[in-house]
Order: sequence, then C-alpha cells, then structure tokens
Amino acid sequence: MMANAVKKICAGFLLSAGITAPAILAQAGSGANLPELGVSGRQDLSPQAERRLGEEVMRDIRRDRDYLEDAPLLEYLNRFGNDLLTVRPDARGEAGFDFFFFGVRDPMLNAFALPGGFIGVHSGLLLAAQNESELASVLSHEIGHVAQRHIARMLGQQKQDALIPLAAMVLAVLAARSNPDASLGIMAGGETLALQRQMSFSRDAEREADRLGFQLLQEAGFDTSGMVAFFKRMQNATRAYTDNTPAYMRSHPLTTERIADIEARNRELRYRQRADSLEFHLIRARARILQDDTNSGWDQARIVFQSQLETQSRQQSAAGHYGLALIALRQGQYVQAGKALRLAQQASQAAEEAALGRKLGQYQHPVLAHLANELAMAQAQDEAGLRQAIILTQTAHQQFPFSRGLALQYAQALRHAGKLDTAVLFLRDQIQLYRQEPVLHEQLAATYARQGKLALQHMSLGESYALRGSLQAAIEQMELARRAGDGNFYDHALIDARLRQFQADLREQNKERSLRGEKGAQAQPSALEQARRHQH
Repeated sequence: MMANAVKKICAGFLLSAGITAPAILAQAGSGANLPELGVSGRQDLSPQAERRLGEEVMRDIRRDRDYLEDAPLLEYLNRFGNDLLTVRPDARGEAGFDFFFFGVRDPMLNAFALPGGFIGVHSGLLLAAQNESELASVLSHEIGHVAQRHIARMLGQQKQDALIPLAAMVLAVLAARSNPDASLGIMAGGETLALQRQMSFSRDAEREADRLGFQLLQEAGFDTSGMVAFFKRMQNATRAYTDNTPAYMRSHPLTTERIADIEARNRELRYRQRADSLEFHLIRARARILQDDTNSGWDQARIVFQSQLETQSRQQSAAGHYGLALIALRQGQYVQAGKALRLAQQASQAAEEAALGRKLGQYQHPVLAHLANELAMAQAQDEAGLRQAIILTQTAHQQFPFSRGLALQYAQALRHAGKLDTAVLFLRDQIQLYRQEPVLHEQLAATYARQGKLALQHMSLGESYALRGSLQAAIEQMELARRAGDGNFYDHALIDARLRQFQADLREQNKERSLRGEKGAQAQPSALEQARRHQH
C-alpha cells in the first residue's frame, strides 16, 4: 500500500475541491447546461494563483519515490490526455493551462486533479481500465473538474491566509484514513475530523465533470459507453469492498442518479466502436512492472503476460512478450530479454499491419525502441557495444524526434561512450527546446562532471534543483559554481545572475508562506516528510 505524500496530497486536493461546495456550486450544476468553461467568479482564486498552487504541490510530488518519472509512461499519458483537450481547447480555461498528466505507483484504483491542470493516474487505475475509452472517461472527468475550476471556485471562498495550509490539512485527513495516529503529528484531531466531514466533491460538481467528460469523449471519437462501464464496475466494487471502498469511489461520490444520467445521454448517441492503440497495451504492461518492481511482483506479472500470449489478440501477444522482455532485462537476463523483445516487435508489426490493412516495411514502435535502447546500453561493455548503442539510440531519436525519453537515451549513450562534447551540444539543444525539463539539466551536469568542468556542472545542477522546487539547494549549487574557479567571465556573469534570481525567488516564497501562517521553507520538515515519519 502506498503510504506516502503522493497519495495523500493528490487524493486530498481531489477531495478538497468540494469544501463548502454545495453552496458554491449548486447554482452551476443543477441545470442541463454547463457554465462557461473556465470563467471564474468574482471571488474565485485567480488562474495564475491556481497554477502556482498546483506547481507547489507538484514539487512535493516529484520528490516522492512513488512518482513515476518514467519516460514512456509520461509520454503516453500526456499525448493521450492532450489529444482529449484538442477537441475542446476552451477546457484549458481562461489562463490556457498547459495540462500535465503523470503516473503514481499505487495499486489503489484512483485518479485525481490538482489545481492548475495537473492530473495524476494511479498505476492501479491504468491496469483496471479495460480499454482506452474507459481510460479516456476517467481523464476527461478529471479534466472536467479543472475546466470547471471546482478547486478554484472553492478556494476563492477561503481567506487567503488559509490557502496553502490546506495542503497540510489534506495530509492529515488522508493519513487518518489509513493510520489514525498519523494525522496527530500534522494537526489536531478535532480539526482533522471537522475538515474530513467537509471534504468531498458535491454531487453538482460531479455531474458537471461527468457532462464535460462525456462531451470530450464524444467529440474525441471514443466510445462513450466506456464511461458507463467504468462507473458501473466501480459501483459493483463498492459493494464488494464494503468498508474498504476504493479510493476513486471515496473521492468521487458515485450515485445511481449519476450513472442513469450518463446512460441516458449515451442512449441518444449512435454506438461508436474505437479500437485501442497498441501503445495502450504496451504501456499497461510497463505499468504492471512499475507498480511492483520486485521479484514477487515480477512473478505475478509474468503469469499475466504468459496468459496474454495464449490469446488470439496480436496486441495482447505483443504486450505479453514486451512485459516478459522488460522483466528479463530487470533481472539481467539479456539474451532472454532480446528474444522476447524480437517476438514483441514481430507481434507489434503484425498488429499494426492488421489495423492498417497493409504491409509495413521497416517497423519500429517508440515504446519498443525505448526498451531496445535500454537493452543495448545494458549490454554495451566494449567499444563495439558502445558504438552499437549510439547507432541504435540515434536512429530511434531521429525516427521519433519528439520523444524526450529517446532523446535522453541518445545523450546517455554518447556520455557512456565518451563522446562528451557531442553529448553537451545535443543536451544544450534539447534544453533550448524543453527548458522546464530538470532531467535534461541533470544529464548535462553528469556530462560536465565527466569533463571535469566543475563550474558548469554545479550550474546545471542548480538549474535542475530550481526546476524541481528546491531553491535552497539551487542556491547552494550556484555558490559552489562561483567558487569552482574554472569558469570564464561569461560563466561567472550567468552564475551571479541566476544566483540573484534564485535568492529573490526564495525570499518571495518564504514571504508568501509567512503570510499564510507557515514557517520558513527551511525551518521545519515538509508536510510530506511529516506524513512519512508518522506513517512509518
């Protein structure tokens, strides 16, 4: 069970969207028509403040061990989620939020929306979704909560000095659910119980999210019955679980009326069948291993993958072989991994050719290419192996230039082969394209370290820490860069400028926290750390 702050903060904010919501949202959700998307009321939290709040929570989440910073999974979720948004650009709201979809390692069936367009999916939900239409129904529902600004409309009613401490209160409430003693270390029990009674989405808010989600499903070409099937399965799970209700059901109150409303809307539409993408099945196989990356987890996953090989589905067969190849790679069984990967590639090509109705020439899938690159780099023990890894990763990057995971693998192969100048140039080009990617700065820092360029190494680490929200650590890295002694005039000018910026950002951050009644950023453990201590 996931006993950490990702689960608590994320589910907590999802839950918190309904504090005092009946009074706030009743006027908006009672009619057949939705309010205009993203339009805030006079007292709502501003879109800019909403985004800052979401970013602050995400900084804690990204530092958690169960945040799945896995390139193929992140790329799939973001491509899939943003495809839903392309059919309704107004769902991004008046601020035009850049939505970010991410995975969390947790077997509990849950998904959640944070302020400002951050949407998380538990690995358990990804595995429970039987097809892409069901997954789309969940993501579109969460998009609905963000688009209708349910969290902002609630928070706008709260006093500003109570805004961010809500995160700590959320931790206490959700810690109490799995461990009643945990919440005592975060806030008083009476306050926790009082807040817990308030925290749930209102029925009106849920109906709003359902209706917008349904529209997104329909306009994006998904099977709208997927939403009905998913909710019905959740309702049945509620009866089966009794007191141990699935997290998604606790945080998204599900009623017979809601299901009936969706069914009524679905009956008005012509049935539309949508085939799942091959990537959906490959990513679910990857998620199964990421969810429990242990020997016992691999044993259980292997049983599932073997059963997939016995089906008549080419996609299922491809996913089964892919999963077995990934397990073999994790266990260091490279020959077996290579064989399973080749079978996965063959089954994938057969599945794609069947879907397209024509033969394909040289075929490669980005998810399979990522695994092939992993295997090649793991096996590269001599100069010939390193050259082969560079060729393989470069070819994959050229074929899929927008895949950040494949780009990173190419940079890693260059560094391992000692092609440091080429790696630096490539990473700096990538940073120009994706300035907000901390992992690019981390890779650049590792490359500078191999070159012995200490000032540049610490500069890159400082940028990475800043992007991950650790401003004090970023400042320390810039100070180390200043003292390194091997930087030129331009380097020192840039170091000084970034150091002043980070110091100003930290002062502003501490000022905001002080105004909100929190202690300084370095004065006490974070809510995340407090929760962990009391959980364990």
